[in-house]
Order: sequence, then C-alpha cells, then structure tokens
Amino acid sequence: MPVSTDSLPSPFPEQPVAAEAGRGVSIGVFDSGLGGLSVLRAIRAHLPAAELLYVADSGHAPYGEKSDEFIGERSEHISRFLMTQGADLIVVACNTATAAAVHHLRSTWPSMPVVGVEPGVKPAVAHSRNQRIGVLATPFTLQSEKFRSLLERHGGNAHIVLQPCPGLAREIERGLLDSPELHALVSEFSQPLIDAGVDTAVLGCTHYPFVAPLFQQALGDGVHIIDTAEAVARQTARRVLDLPIRRDAQARAAEARATRLWSSGDPALLTHVAHAWLGLKTQAGALPKE
Repeated sequence: MPVSTDSLPSPFPEQPVAAEAGRGVSIGVFDSGLGGLSVLRAIRAHLPAAELLYVADSGHAPYGEKSDEFIGERSEHISRFLMTQGADLIVVACNTATAAAVHHLRSTWPSMPVVGVEPGVKPAVAHSRNQRIGVLATPFTLQSEKFRSLLERHGGNAHIVLQPCPGLAREIERGLLDSPELHALVSEFSQPLIDAGVDTAVLGCTHYPFVAPLFQQALGDGVHIIDTAEAVARQTARRVLDLPIRRDAQARAAEARATRLWSSGDPALLTHVAHAWLGLKTQAGALPKE
C-alpha cells in the first residue's frame, strides 16, 4: 500500500499563512497523473481557504510518451472541464504539459490565468556551492525547447548534468512509494549525478517529490534537493490577488477548503493515494470523456 503522509518530508518550511487566503476562489490543477498532488499540497498550504479542483489524466499517462498535439488536446479538454466546474485559474502541474501546451492554453483563453511549472534551475544555480547541478526529469522535458530556453536564461556558467528518468513517473503512478522497483530506478538515475559530484539536484517532474526521500538517501545528505511546488504555489497565490472580485464570492466562500478530484484512469486509486499521501478524505470521480 502507499506510504502515509507521516513518512513524507514537509514540502517546505512552516510559514504563517492567513487562514482566509483564497476564500471564494476556485483553482483548477491538472497533471498527467498523480504527480501534481505535490503541487496541490503546496497550493493548499498557501491558499487554505480556496476550493481546489484536481484532475489526474492517469488514463493517458505518461505524457512524455505522447505527441505535442495529443498533450495539447488533452490539456485543452481538461482545462475546459475545470472551467465548467468553476475554476478561476488553471495550474498546469506537469512539466511536460507546460512545455507542450501552456502557450496554447493561454492563447485559447487569454482572460484565464494559467500557471505552469518548470524545473528549478534558477534556484539551483543560486544555491549550489560548487556550481555542479543535476536535473532529474522526463526525457520529453529535457528535450523541449522550453527547457533549453530555461537553461540559456538561468544556467549561467554552472556545470549542469541532465539526467533523463524514463519509467520513473510511471512507477510512481502505481502509488507504491517504497517498492524495490522504485529503489532500483532512483539508484540508477542518481549514480550519474554522484559521479559528477553535484551538490544540488533538481526534481524536474511533479511526480518526483513523492520519492524525494529515496533520492536523498541515494545522493547523500550533502546534496540539496530542489522541487518547484513551492514556487508554483507562490505564483498561484500572486495571480489570485489579481483576480476580479466575483459577485457570488460569498456564496462560493461556503465551499471554502473543499477539494474535488477526478481521474481519467482509476478514480479509486486517486482517492486512495490522495488520502495516503495528502490526508484528503475526498472521493474522486471519473473525468467525463469528450
């Protein structure tokens, strides 16, 4: 069975957050599968009164094996669904979907705020002492034009080891965070970073924070691990401040703290994992087909 949230590290240091932050706002979040729950967790910490709507497109995971056109179609379908559920803002909690589809979503709905994710190269460069950094991500993310642009803008003179992790997101998607298969994959993908002497490792996929303890164990305590859920949550909170005040805000506020879940795969698995990993006691529904 998946491990409980008690065995997971805190996603970020404790900090004061207004209990009413996000009241009356609905935030739609989607990922190719379960990984975006790491982003959902961070958004909840920053906007505890917001209604959160989460879609796991597990029936079509992993996105890294799909074409840009397919990812764009799925992203548009899911975003449209989230808007019918009342989303005021969309968070693309998937590096692959961000690279392949975020511009399409923004051009399709120019008035809808869309927040994407990207590997934390900039904070990694700022944090690294020896300027030797490893980036763990899907092959698609590392090969994307968006990621190459990110490296050009923020890589500086750092020596950056790009480590593709084929199959890792798929294994995490099973919901078992301590399986021998996961240990083997993490060990395999960590070794090139160890050989390169990195002191900072970037988790470049929203699935990977859920196995951060395994990466820390494999890489050693001397390697600092960065994931971008906190940065995404902060950006989401900033964009929420820019949203117009809705006339029905008081009525919507009655749904404060609600979280609704849907999956295009197995809703029962999403229900179980959201409870085990995040402590959510919410029954997931089936994502309607087009």
